[in-house]
Amino acid sequence: MITGKQRSELKKVAHKLEPKVLIGKYGLSDNLLKQIDQVLIKDEIIKIKVLNNNLDEKEDIVSEVIEKMNAEFVMSLGNKFVVYRRNEDNPVIQL
Repeated sequence: MITGKQRSELKKVAHKLEPKVLIGKYGLSDNLLKQIDQVLIKDEIIKIKVLNNNLDEKEDIVSEVIEKMNAEFVMSLGNKFVVYRRNEDNPVIQL
């Protein structure tokens, strides 16, 4: 579980990130989940954009990503959200 101070630091890191995954009308596929997992392994943090043609509720998508990736919610703004998962073997972000 991350603290409020750590979440604040992660928001600063996330501010300059571009979305690495776009979730479209087909929702969260296994391939998208694998892509998210690979980015979290490498970078520990990812910004994800939910496209307008997606019919699922954004909150449901966020919950599913957090649950399946065992990640922490950082922030949400509009149609984008950010999640974080610490890489225990090779930490990238020092909190």
